[in-house]
Amino acid sequence: MPNFQPNPEIIRSQKQDLFEGPDFYQIDDLLTEEHVLIRNTVRDWVKKEVSPIIEDCCQRNIFPNHIIKGMADVGAFGPQLSVEYGCGGLDYISYGLIMQEIERGDSGMRSTASVQGSLVMYPIHKFGSEAQKHKYLPKLAKGELMGCFGLTEPDHGSNPGGMVTNFKDAGDHVILNGAKMWISNSPFADIAVVWAKDEKGVVHGLIVERGMEGFTTPETHNKWSLRASATGELVFDNVKVPKENILPNVTGLKGPLTCLNSARYGISWGAIGAAMDCYDSARRYAKERHQFGRPIGGFQLQQKKLAEMLTEITKAQLVCWRLGNLMDQGKATPAQISLAKRNNVDMALHIAREARQIHGGMGITGEYPIMRHMMNLESVITYEGTHDIHLLILGMEITGENAFM
Repeated sequence: MPNFQPNPEIIRSQKQDLFEGPDFYQIDDLLTEEHVLIRNTVRDWVKKEVSPIIEDCCQRNIFPNHIIKGMADVGAFGPQLSVEYGCGGLDYISYGLIMQEIERGDSGMRSTASVQGSLVMYPIHKFGSEAQKHKYLPKLAKGELMGCFGLTEPDHGSNPGGMVTNFKDAGDHVILNGAKMWISNSPFADIAVVWAKDEKGVVHGLIVERGMEGFTTPETHNKWSLRASATGELVFDNVKVPKENILPNVTGLKGPLTCLNSARYGISWGAIGAAMDCYDSARRYAKERHQFGRPIGGFQLQQKKLAEMLTEITKAQLVCWRLGNLMDQGKATPAQISLAKRNNVDMALHIAREARQIHGGMGITGEYPIMRHMMNLESVITYEGTHDIHLLILGMEITGENAFM
């Protein structure tokens, strides 16, 4: 594990983060004291450690890897998993609030936490052996190991069942070949949870460790979105993976899709954070910016935009609060998670665009967070199931007819 130190080239802004979270329906009254404490702790950390550097990191396409320790310290890695394995043992509403606050800072930062907690730690926790759990989870929770998740391939995104990455039995190990694409955290990850087909075409999860011969992680460049996040590929060229690194307790697409449900749940909360940041910035700007001798917030069209933003954020907050309760009760369905992910990311992207209008020309500059959130959300609306794929998941739930076939 590299020793992640602050990059001295990263510029820290002197501009104070004055964010105030909107709570028009007094949703805080539905939260426990612990929920509020957890949320405020992460919010304060984001204000201190993420907000001052994130615009510079985004402008220069730098992932601030030194914040990994801070994320671990505030419990962002697998907070909903068992304390037995060094994790937080928190409920799903706590997990959601943590994702909300981190994405309020930046979607790329939340992606780092989501991948680590929901797509690496979660499958090891749910499908791994006891030896795998004790070996990896405590270090992943502390950020001493970082992970990534390999499902999407160059030719297979929305259709993961078409994957061509495969492995063959070779005695006490297997030989893994193939490639994965659009992988958050891959350039610096110590391990990768990779989904591949065996010789019978059955999907399994394998834990691939950096340093295994034939395993490389080329970085993806020239992104206009998630620029402060590290994205890359996973390439497997006759990689020898010990059989004890195969997740023993799941086969088929149920494995990766279960992980994606956990990640999508976190995204549904995270998107609210991005929307709240855009709304808060637009509200402040509308009160400070004067045209025609008065604040622009006094004009009807600006008030319409702000009122609609607040309405949609409030609706999304209530959806997530209810979904979090269903998750804690073990009752949440994949379709319910799809509804929340699809609605909330679309809502956040619309709010970002409206907030950009309120900011006028200033909205395209790094002086305000709007354009960064907007570009990030263009990725969030696509990954972990595209906007249209989630619509079809809901359509199948409603009609009983599978439109994917």
